Amino acid sequence: MNYIFFFLIVISIAIGAINGKLQEVCNAVMSGAELSVKVAFSLIGIMAFWLGMMKIAQKSGIIDFLSKILKPVTKVLFNEIPPESPAVGDIAMNFTANAFGLSNAATPFGIKAMEELQKENKDKTSASNSMCLFLGMNTAGFQLIPTTVLAVLVGIGYKNPTEIIAPTLLVTIIAFTFAVVFSKVLQKVWKGQRYNPHPTPLPEGEGNNTEYGGTK
Repeated sequence: MNYIFFFLIVISIAIGAINGKLQEVCNAVMSGAELSVKVAFSLIGIMAFWLGMMKIAQKSGIIDFLSKILKPVTKVLFNEIPPESPAVGDIAMNFTANAFGLSNAATPFGIKAMEELQKENKDKTSASNSMCLFLGMNTAGFQLIPTTVLAVLVGIGYKNPTEIIAPTLLVTIIAFTFAVVFSKVLQKVWKGQRYNPHPTPLPEGEGNNTEYGGTK
């Protein structure tokens, strides 16, 4: 990404100089820098507000209540891990925080969930199906309230920032559903087909058979 942005900046300056509009490029850089500071401060305000609301929800038990509601769904999706695994609660908490657009609050739960999933993982050298599914769910990023996007729109002075909520909800539902379905389909397709890049060699004289993809 650094190379891409450096390339875009250099090209912009070069084209501005060729067209005799270098002053306009410099003005755009200065105004953009000023806007970025305003957006950053607006993000601080709205993130502080929502993180505070999240803390209140945690203290009042609302988050735990929502997590308990989501636990049955979590157990169905992550049916390869024991129902009593701590990962189930961490995944539910992570999903709840992400749904409210609080990625900062969701990150600790996500890391803890991955650690617990790794403990349940039989093959420590590769990600389990549950870990891949959890990663897909986080990448899709289902959100009821896109807090960060709202903060950016408020920062740039958008007149009606809340109108982004409905489209964001629709898009994230589609992305989240596709991520879950696609992960489950791939689990079925490649079930039991695990590639071993370093198969154990057979003793001499026992033929040329291999456990993974060899001839028989």
